[in-house]
Amino acid sequence: MVALPIAKASNAKVATALPQEMVAVFVGATSGIGEFALKAFAQHSKKPRIYFVGRSQEDATRIISECQKLNANGQYTFLRADVSLLNKVDEVCQQILSKETYINLLFQTQGSIRTDKTSEGLPISYALPVASRILFALNLLPAIQEATSLKRVVSVFAAGHEGPFSESEWTEYASTHGLMKARAHVSSMITMAHNAMARRAPDVAFVHNYPGSVKTKFGRDATGVLGGVLKVANVVFHVVPDRLVFQAPSVCGEHQLYLATSARFPPAKGDAAGVAVSDGVSAARGSDGLSGSGSYNVNYDGENVSADVDAHLAKAKADGAEDRMWTHILEEIKRITGKARD
Repeated sequence: MVALPIAKASNAKVATALPQEMVAVFVGATSGIGEFALKAFAQHSKKPRIYFVGRSQEDATRIISECQKLNANGQYTFLRADVSLLNKVDEVCQQILSKETYINLLFQTQGSIRTDKTSEGLPISYALPVASRILFALNLLPAIQEATSLKRVVSVFAAGHEGPFSESEWTEYASTHGLMKARAHVSSMITMAHNAMARRAPDVAFVHNYPGSVKTKFGRDATGVLGGVLKVANVVFHVVPDRLVFQAPSVCGEHQLYLATSARFPPAKGDAAGVAVSDGVSAARGSDGLSGSGSYNVNYDGENVSADVDAHLAKAKADGAEDRMWTHILEEIKRITGKARD
């Protein structure tokens, strides 16, 4: 386990170990884990330029004000968009790329358990955590490769919970099965997509992590029986003091910033690894089982997931499922946006 003091010590070096004017893009950051990570990045970076994407202008205004108090030398730009729509993802990426030639960090938390479909025909429970995240990464990857010192893509979902997936229902499965089965399916897709992108961009590090117990708004948009169950659970958790159940927002932010900036998670090639690790801390094991291989699936504290998960992913790669999933994603994106991606 990478203890919190180690994460904090690493984060304290961000302003001096990494260049000033780093550019970061946070998607789904107007509340919860994305907000906590954004604030940590703002606090510890020197003259950062931060873009964050979400739907709530009210929350964005509050976050900008709070970030300016944390670091008055940073630039904070909110882009309002419904990123469950892939064509909107393209629009947002074009807005960012029209202003920036390099990006150091793409940090994504967008997600939902809603099973209804977007106007583009994708279930929201799939569009946000899978298709939207992958398209953001594909669009911004060339700019990430232009950065120095830090080139990283972080996706917060459920690393370590990768499990059985359905090749016949890549898109629909999460909306037609229970939460645990959906989590296994979607988690596998996220890690496999990271693996595919890491092979295409070996100078960029990809981190899929499980955030642990964090109090967020995730799931509050659920409807039907599931929505009712979650509302009851929310009432119960409000009776119990947060400190007994959840990580403090600042602690969550410190852990996520560490995952986003530490050289414990280096790319497979190149020297843009992030803040050098302290004595006794080695490069993490990649999802392929090899140390420092560029695509990582870890817990919130930076520790590797179980060997059983690694074996599951290795089998998916060996039998071609990972490649077939990647082909499906690219074809789906082309069908919806009219644009082919590499």
